[in-house]
Amino acid sequence: MLARQDFSCELSGDSSLNSRPMGRIVQPLELMGARFESNEGKPPLTVHGTTGINPIIYELPVASAQVKSAILFAALGASGRTQVKESSLSRDHTERLFNGFGVTVTTAEDLTVTMDGPAQLIGGDITVPGDVSSAAYFVAAAMLLPGSDLVIEDVGLNPTRAEFLSVLTSWGADISTDGIELERNEPIGTIRVHGGISSSASTERKLAKPKIPSVIDELPLLAVVGTQIPGGIEIRDAAELRHKESDRLKATAINLRRMGAEVEEHPDGLSISGPTKLSGAQIDSFGDHRIAMAFTVAALIAEGPTEIVGADCVSISFPEFFDLLDSVVVR
Repeated sequence: MLARQDFSCELSGDSSLNSRPMGRIVQPLELMGARFESNEGKPPLTVHGTTGINPIIYELPVASAQVKSAILFAALGASGRTQVKESSLSRDHTERLFNGFGVTVTTAEDLTVTMDGPAQLIGGDITVPGDVSSAAYFVAAAMLLPGSDLVIEDVGLNPTRAEFLSVLTSWGADISTDGIELERNEPIGTIRVHGGISSSASTERKLAKPKIPSVIDELPLLAVVGTQIPGGIEIRDAAELRHKESDRLKATAINLRRMGAEVEEHPDGLSISGPTKLSGAQIDSFGDHRIAMAFTVAALIAEGPTEIVGADCVSISFPEFFDLLDSVVVR
């Protein structure tokens, strides 16, 4: 948004955000005409915008909804056609909502996203659904605790964000969705989970391209679930996890080992043996909300107490997480 304005602005964040590399965002926006100053490629990031933003054709080095969306928001002010080419389908909330608010964005079979500018979004009412990525922790907990019966209503079920439901179902979870309606091109519905893991589940236990972009935020949680899956699981093509709020591959491996799981760490993923009886342990959140929430789920199925150091980081995305979990867990 700032790249196409006629003023400069400095963006900063907490210590976690200020440690994240911004080069993959900066590069395409500089091609469009904006200028940036940074701390060796990291925030604080000064954006020198321009009202003469240029359309571009850009091939993403790694499928990323964040980078794709950044280009599309900048392209609202560009005169001409902007195209973003992906190798794998990433989350498509931006494309769906642009179309829902009056700006035509198309996605071809080869995953080329196209938009003509300049374009103006048209305001209107929208009901914001529950975040399915936040619901994921409750879904996984219900799956792993036999006898559970959990219903979550009014959840966003965008296929590019709810792919983890299909993954868990293929691993033996009893999960169903119904009552699906569209809100500005985004599907919203109800998730129901019955506890337990079916013995007739698929034998496919590898998560890799092209599925990774659609489960990227849930991978630490899926790694926890993987410790309970016969034959274990393998995660590959997920090197992007090393550049989130923490190095999520390393953080997940360290904490799973502390709980007694067998984990092999790869440059782009993890191999996890299963099923494994987890033991309570002291867990390091590494200041990462998704690590803290994933290992809270692990603590529910572990034998003995678990302490999560730095669990207050969960307030970044889900401040009521622990109270809500406490309200649905039967002891």
